[in-house]
Amino acid sequence: MLEDRESCVDAEVPGQRRAEDEPARGLIGAFGRQLKLLRTRAGMERAELGRRVGYSADTIASYEQGRRVPQPQFIEQADEVLGAGGVLVALKGEVARARFPAFFRDMARLEEEAVSLHVYGALAVPGLLQTEEYARAVFAMRRPLLDEATVEQRVSARLARQEIFARSPLPTLSFVIEEAVLCRPLGGASTHRGQLEQILLHGQRRNVEIQIMPTTGIEHCGLGGPFTLIETRDGQRMAYVEVQRTSRLYNEREEARDVEEQYGILRAQALTPRESMAFVEGLLGER
Repeated sequence: MLEDRESCVDAEVPGQRRAEDEPARGLIGAFGRQLKLLRTRAGMERAELGRRVGYSADTIASYEQGRRVPQPQFIEQADEVLGAGGVLVALKGEVARARFPAFFRDMARLEEEAVSLHVYGALAVPGLLQTEEYARAVFAMRRPLLDEATVEQRVSARLARQEIFARSPLPTLSFVIEEAVLCRPLGGASTHRGQLEQILLHGQRRNVEIQIMPTTGIEHCGLGGPFTLIETRDGQRMAYVEVQRTSRLYNEREEARDVEEQYGILRAQALTPRESMAFVEGLLGER
């Protein structure tokens, strides 16, 4: 939960294990024990449950032992197959958020409740727009290195956030992305091309506007780094600000307003959405 006494929440330092990680590990462990109890009560071996829901027995074991975070689809299928009556499904939201790093869980919850999100991407393509291949490349090149299981977990969590594009009613989404970000071929030529194509596809959505900040511009008010503006269903407006090794969620109106002003000027300094889509098409034509 957000701190009522403070206007910001410090992020996890990569490589450190923080105390707030413990509740997530405990939740995943409790879910695994509940899954095992329901399976044994149903008289099923892991292999049988796996066959019925489309997962291997080893994967079922990993879920039961709390070593992997189960996918929402698995939770729904297992609940039905085991006749759990919604016991597992009731945990689906909390389990899904446990896939995120500790510092991002509040932000993930806010994204789920947002009626509008406005994102400035200065270092990489914003996570909501990333392809699976691009996301995997981003996490794989992190230093200190993440282990393979963590990379896959982070990729899965990032892709799950993109369910926002299928939400009803549709939220309002806008992005300002640095030109240099789109010209950097992270993951190689094929991954780069796929990412540019995905940006074009998202740019065609009625509720999405994407703008490119050209490197030739002589004015730029976003040199402090990337951020996201959030407005929730109840009208609360906040700013999630990212800097080196630290992220902060500002929920005081005055501080969020400062970032809103910055974003408004950024949009005025960037290419228009139509010009931006033409720019991306031009990048694709060069490859």
